[in-house]
Amino acid sequence: MTSITPENLRAELHRAAGVVAGIAAKLTEQDIKAPSELPGWSRGHVLAHICGIANAMGRQLEFAARGEGVELYDGGFEGRNRAIEMAAGHSLGQHRADLDAALDRALRAFDSLDAAGWREPITYRGGVVFDGGLALWRELVIHAADLGAGHGPETWSRPFCGHLFDFLSARVPEGQRFVLQPLGLPAVAIGSGGTSTVINGMLTDIAAWLAGRNPTLGSLRATAAADGVDLPKLLPWPAGVPVNN
Repeated sequence: MTSITPENLRAELHRAAGVVAGIAAKLTEQDIKAPSELPGWSRGHVLAHICGIANAMGRQLEFAARGEGVELYDGGFEGRNRAIEMAAGHSLGQHRADLDAALDRALRAFDSLDAAGWREPITYRGGVVFDGGLALWRELVIHAADLGAGHGPETWSRPFCGHLFDFLSARVPEGQRFVLQPLGLPAVAIGSGGTSTVINGMLTDIAAWLAGRNPTLGSLRATAAADGVDLPKLLPWPAGVPVNN
């Protein structure tokens, strides 16, 4: 799978932000009140969350540039949830304005980085700015799919799917090993247990399954010892990433 460099990541962030903004530009007032692909959340909830994480990551970089740290969300996880609920019912115009401002803030922060800036520490997951960029990329791409507006997992790029294979390897239960076999591509093994399960299918379907999303191409098949089996259970999303990711 393709390795992501800071320059690649900067371009991917702009691309993903453009997709989200493009979806928002086509939604109607009724659309934002309709259910999203996330149980219990409307599209308004998803848009509010995207705004929240974009602003939060922009703030992480702004503080890092001054050699300072700040929590991801004001009020922590509970503060994050309150903000989403408060903003979910906004009008379409307000959602678009908030989204444009949040995406612009985050992209300007990433665009301003020099080589050293990507290595500055941030409080998010105890990592560095580059880790924050990867997190925002995941949020934008996955939640664009969650809006249920024609940009589902089948649109995810090969580099993005490769990144998810790596990041979401933490979801493999202890004692198990998954051999991910995308059609026409090299196999990728994740997990280090002694019990192996082979997951065959289209690249995007495997990535969607790992991310807890619907594999939209319907291609997945799991085998163990050459026998067909149910898809294995996954552990929760890696710690430090907000619920509903």
